[in-house]
Amino acid sequence: MNIKANNIEVTVDTEKGLISSLLINGKERCAHTCPLFVVRLRHRDGSTVELDPQKAKKSYTSTGKITYCSFEKGFCDLTVELYVSAKDNIEWQVMVCGVPCDYAVEWVELAKICLPRLIDNDKNGGRIIFPYDEGILLTDETLLPRYEPEFPMSGSYFIFPNKVCSQFISYLFDDCGLYIGAHDSKRGFKGVDFYRCGDGISMQMRLYTGADFGKDYKSDFPVIWQICGSNWQSAAEIYRRWFEKNLPHNLKAIRENKVLPKWYEESPLIVTYPVRGIHDMDIMEPNALFPYTNALPVLNKIKSATGCRIMSLLMHWEGTAPWAPPYMWPPFGGVDVFNEFRDALHKNGDLLGVYCSGLGYTLQSTLVDSYNCEERIKNENVLEGVCHSPENKPERGITCTPYQRYGYDICPASKRGREILREGYYPVLESSVDYAQILDQNHGGGQYMCFAREHDHPPMPGEWMTSNLQNMLDEWNNKAPHMLFGCESAAAEPFIGNLLMSDNRFELNYPFGTPTPVYAYIYHEYVRNFMGNQCGCPFEPSVDTLRYRLAYSFSIGDIMTLVLAPNGNLMTHWGTHDFEHCPDMEKTLLFIKNVMSFYNREGKKYLYCGKMKIAEEVESGEIVIPLFRGRKEAALPRLLSSMWEAEDGKTAYIVVNPEDEAVKFTIGDDTYTAPSLNAILIVK
Repeated sequence: MNIKANNIEVTVDTEKGLISSLLINGKERCAHTCPLFVVRLRHRDGSTVELDPQKAKKSYTSTGKITYCSFEKGFCDLTVELYVSAKDNIEWQVMVCGVPCDYAVEWVELAKICLPRLIDNDKNGGRIIFPYDEGILLTDETLLPRYEPEFPMSGSYFIFPNKVCSQFISYLFDDCGLYIGAHDSKRGFKGVDFYRCGDGISMQMRLYTGADFGKDYKSDFPVIWQICGSNWQSAAEIYRRWFEKNLPHNLKAIRENKVLPKWYEESPLIVTYPVRGIHDMDIMEPNALFPYTNALPVLNKIKSATGCRIMSLLMHWEGTAPWAPPYMWPPFGGVDVFNEFRDALHKNGDLLGVYCSGLGYTLQSTLVDSYNCEERIKNENVLEGVCHSPENKPERGITCTPYQRYGYDICPASKRGREILREGYYPVLESSVDYAQILDQNHGGGQYMCFAREHDHPPMPGEWMTSNLQNMLDEWNNKAPHMLFGCESAAAEPFIGNLLMSDNRFELNYPFGTPTPVYAYIYHEYVRNFMGNQCGCPFEPSVDTLRYRLAYSFSIGDIMTLVLAPNGNLMTHWGTHDFEHCPDMEKTLLFIKNVMSFYNREGKKYLYCGKMKIAEEVESGEIVIPLFRGRKEAALPRLLSSMWEAEDGKTAYIVVNPEDEAVKFTIGDDTYTAPSLNAILIVK
């Protein structure tokens, strides 16, 4: 079968069930062959069978359809039909029918294609742009670890809507790119990934069905193949155009969103710190910033030096144990001392936020030995509300073990799970704090896989996970209408309307490739995130990189963050154990003061709710920063830059200089100078 659309020509060897050729602009792009599809069936006993075209005894083609049937190993009645249409692009859909009554379709990998290895592995290769942890540009496929999603689920899986924030991936050649996107308005559960395949890279779009046993599955949205440019913005632009026509649940542009508080526009400086211990594996004794009001002199000093409104974002504040969901209330030290601090901040015009810990249920804290919920789990039917394995059994989760806690993952689609979460989180929602990172430890805000057959959801992962989370977050938003919520990593697309400020963890991508603001490019008109506590930052701590990371965050329109040690000094990032090398406090605060003055004077119209644009390269030279994991070093642009379109249609470059000397740069044929520790606006 030959399929043509807009300079894409695909040849499918239907007998062998594979794509034998992919021509883009007349040039062969296919590097290796792989099965056209893979279907996973899961038996009631939890075992799985994976079927591909080579396991079918018969195949048929007709206009716009390829059919495989009479599969081996007892699946003689099973039929897989691929629907393909071609006009401006190529669209793929799938149907699986004739499923045996003891099996369910767990997932389908659709329209698999194998492209060349990446450029660092083969000089003739390309690059991949991937919306993982905000966005990453990859040139070496060996650096990014691949985790096959399985139960119990980890937050590191390449799953949408979780750490993968958008439903696309793109391979960039030197002259063009291939965009692969799922245009699913329901934003169902998917695996978006790539992996080695022979001499090439197989691009994966895995659709989790949410199917029941013995039931057919048919996708109700297309997987799109389309030519894009050779830069990452071109791929993101295709997805953004679809997104803007198909906005997810409960989402409005910032300029139209009446629930946003005034401080959201003011871009407060986030100052985060623990009130017990110094880092997560420390002894959890009160530190110098407890009682909470002990932090006020340090916060006021930072406020005076920067001119910024402050949000104090507390860690290790829970009265139970740090990072031990779902029960946190009352706060450590009691409600009165907590409220005294909250009220003092509010009187000073400042804000209070708290880190929470997502959809977990703690059996045993590993930070506070005395915190154990074993009796509650036995006596309160807790296991009815936790995620179940494919064998339909409640099993422990793996999130944050063994460093912080042991326990389970709550299934919020179960009646008991939802009750437990209300009991744990409603006191926080009633506390009058300004912000709660309510789903920390649930990257992107998504819930984990659950195969329970007695819960109020289908037995296979699927779209129900998205709609259920949206429903629960609606409930929480209504319960606390004046509080903003967030999650760990930027909120995945379907949850942005509920999670309007989250911990954007771009720093996690440095060991594997180049952090790239795909998230800001697509979503910045609708949401602002903050730089986060930079946990897991891989930069060598002997080099002061804090201002560089602040500049990156500021340049993409996010809110900046400082992490304090209990002595009032700056941490390099959260999790720091060695304080021999600390960021330069004076230069850091001066940098923040300068760029925030720039923001209020001329940058706000672009950085607050502007639309990021495809831009010419800002040439400023490179700096090389050593890393202590993944790559040995990262070669990065000396200046941080972005281009924006404001509401009035004006466009401008924003170029940020974190260095303590002025730096010259060029845009096209024009040369400019970025002032030290400051930002500059270039109107175009």
